[in-house]
Amino acid sequence: MNTAAKRRFYVETLGCPKNQVDSDKIIGSLVRDGFVATAEVDEADLVVVNTCAFIDEARRESIDTILALDESRADGSRLVVTGCMAERYGEELARELPEVDAVVGFGGDIAGTIPGRRRIPVVEAPLPTFDLLNLPRPQSDRPWAYVKIAEGCNRSCGFCAIPSFRGPQRSRDAESILAEIDDLKVREAVLVAQDLASYGVDRPDDIGAGAIVSLVREVAARVDRVRLLYLYPSDLSDDLISTIIGSGVPYFDLSLQHVSKPLLRRMRRWGDGERFLRRIREIRAAEPTATLRSNFIVGYPGETEADHDALLQFVEDAQLDWCGFFTYSNEIGTHAAGLDGHIDADTMYRRHAELSELQDAITAQRRDDLVGEVVEVLVDAVGVGRSHREAPEIDGIIHVDPTLAVGEMHTVEIEQAFGPDLVARGGSMPFDGND
Repeated sequence: MNTAAKRRFYVETLGCPKNQVDSDKIIGSLVRDGFVATAEVDEADLVVVNTCAFIDEARRESIDTILALDESRADGSRLVVTGCMAERYGEELARELPEVDAVVGFGGDIAGTIPGRRRIPVVEAPLPTFDLLNLPRPQSDRPWAYVKIAEGCNRSCGFCAIPSFRGPQRSRDAESILAEIDDLKVREAVLVAQDLASYGVDRPDDIGAGAIVSLVREVAARVDRVRLLYLYPSDLSDDLISTIIGSGVPYFDLSLQHVSKPLLRRMRRWGDGERFLRRIREIRAAEPTATLRSNFIVGYPGETEADHDALLQFVEDAQLDWCGFFTYSNEIGTHAAGLDGHIDADTMYRRHAELSELQDAITAQRRDDLVGEVVEVLVDAVGVGRSHREAPEIDGIIHVDPTLAVGEMHTVEIEQAFGPDLVARGGSMPFDGND
């Protein structure tokens, strides 16, 4: 079969890094089945939308994207919806969106939806197994890649519906994770999961609790950088902290959500502001260049002005490098949906604005403090680099000399800061990470 005769596909990915990994797996399976990718939706025989359903805003974006792609796609093409929204609202999507040719749950046969024009309203699939995780994946076209090490989640956070459609935690074999990283041929592997630090707890006989530590060490032996996203604070052990610091990427993405102890208990979450601050200070004492990121929910049911003031004070005291704030989204079927004390939208938006203004100033100051520092960057694209302080697609970037080779590590000096972004000069190659 020559390339011109092959069926073409287009994939649109929405949501978090874990969804991007799923899309890579989908792309790998379609290529294996004889499809070729196209960057133009109107050239595709098969248009796939990998959706997000985490909060209401994400669902609206997914619907808008589906409708926009339907307008742009070629006559006779197939429009397939998959991902979290398909798994959670499959029947409703099939009923309410006649524009869609198929709604495919996790692990469903996307390629098999293309023949003819027979409508397949919903392709039923069991709770996701490793069919999706272990599908072939193309080599990364960037010098970094997200790598999903587990699927699902065993926690019961009051605001989150993910376990209801992603299922319980299921950790991958370390061998398959390492093989995937080898195949991707990247300089930086970004490990992701719903509950990263709990890797292995669901398989006590062959992996076991605490296995994230040995996994990080094994990955660090293969690539220049290993970065961890989404760490639940109660599982941030001394051993894990030491291992992250020792990997050369002292970047800690802590899922804190709030600091008020009573409100955290209503969220079915562990911890409080005092514990969190103590841990943050311990990390910085062990490694002064450590970078910390977190995220918080604003307006969770029952959040008082005192709770909000406590969060403002925590943000001031913690001086986090990066921080995200999200107004509470009422998710059907979650514990929080049945709680009293729901906060009105105006109050949520005011609190969100106050927190964002405070954190923006902190982030800008912490970036200003880096002027004059000599740092090692990985050049992701022409003129764009990152040090250990910047996670890809999430944090700021470092503007570097456009002549620096993409995919290589370089030593540069920071000369300017513009809000979250930095400008560097110079560029010498400190080492070849493959030597």
